[in-house]
Amino acid sequence: MSKLDELIRTLCPDGVERKPLWSLTAWDKKFNGVDKSKQKKVCNYKYYLSADFDKVEDPNGDVLYLSTGINTNKRYTTKDLAGDYLVYGEVVCIPWGGTPNVKYHKGYFVTGDNRIATSLDCSILDNKFLYYYLSQNINLISSFYRGSGIKHPSMKAVLELSIPVPPLEVQCEIVRILDNFTELTAELTAELTAELTARKKQYEYYRDRLFIFGENVPRVPLEQIADIYDSLHQTPTYSKEETGYKMARVTDVKGGYLERESMLNVSKEIYDAFTKKYIPQYNDIIISRVGSYGNFSLVDNKINVCLGQNVSIIHPKINSLYLYYVMHSNEVNNYVEKNVGGGSQKTLSLAKIKTIPIPLPPLAEQERIVSILDRFDALCNDISIGLPAEIEARKKQYEYYRDKLLTFKEKVA
Repeated sequence: MSKLDELIRTLCPDGVERKPLWSLTAWDKKFNGVDKSKQKKVCNYKYYLSADFDKVEDPNGDVLYLSTGINTNKRYTTKDLAGDYLVYGEVVCIPWGGTPNVKYHKGYFVTGDNRIATSLDCSILDNKFLYYYLSQNINLISSFYRGSGIKHPSMKAVLELSIPVPPLEVQCEIVRILDNFTELTAELTAELTAELTARKKQYEYYRDRLFIFGENVPRVPLEQIADIYDSLHQTPTYSKEETGYKMARVTDVKGGYLERESMLNVSKEIYDAFTKKYIPQYNDIIISRVGSYGNFSLVDNKINVCLGQNVSIIHPKINSLYLYYVMHSNEVNNYVEKNVGGGSQKTLSLAKIKTIPIPLPPLAEQERIVSILDRFDALCNDISIGLPAEIEARKKQYEYYRDKLLTFKEKVA
């Protein structure tokens, strides 16, 4: 029997009482719609907007900036620069607007526009235990965020959350276990991420080596080995419904594959209008032309996609994957950089795309190169195999054990 099992058997054999969050925590302000009796104590803070914090940021400082975003890059200032924004405490926070997430901090800090909680009595509710509980319930908390633009949480709903309150000894043991698990998971993830980075560099090295050809291999303009189509230069109307028709915009063309989760839906009528000239096919190559220019993504066979503004499509007449890999080579990247035009808004013209020089070795050599790079690509990028899958498995393993540790038999009154 583990120490935690023994504590639960001894201290709460009949189950654990649940209490509303408002009865155990103090927050940073009075909330609309929340009865005053449920907020008898308020801890006020001054808030730094990100742009204002830029003026006092010091990477060598020891005062953490509690941002509202999920970015893991920590930002700091100094006690002198923080001035009367400086706070010391042990707190848990969620953002007032944007993507829901939960942060914990103990020590000196300044804060962005967060909703900040701290335990009213740490002998009853440990703040780190509160953090793990809120993290476990982030999906439920996310459902409390509403709004047409930047979403904000219903704090009335947040404060009514029911939290299990085992004896403090049990809370502290769970926190100890989860802290150790978090540290171990972070170390393993860092090692796997470093390995993945090394594999990607290895992949890029061999890819570039494979595309170094001698004078005996001809270079031909892209337009000789592919049909190239520009997008329809009109502003589309997007659909709020799940239609089965997607539009690929510049922002969706990244990482070698279309970002399907970020792609917007369009109606059948819009799709038909934007594919009148050409319907994108499996393993066609979409290229971004304006702003974030020169990115290439394959069209997969699971979506009906049309072209948004400022992207073009390449329909290969040769081995599609060979051409796709060539488009990521140093030779093509260098050509793109030398031929991009425009001022602040860089643009790669359709005419320049058509003249991109493509090395054209014999078909057997093209197939050999594709075979090698396919294996590297799968190892580095396919979430179902290789290192990315291992990183995802570590995350799911952590979440599984966290959820098990934070689930208690409820005490019957």
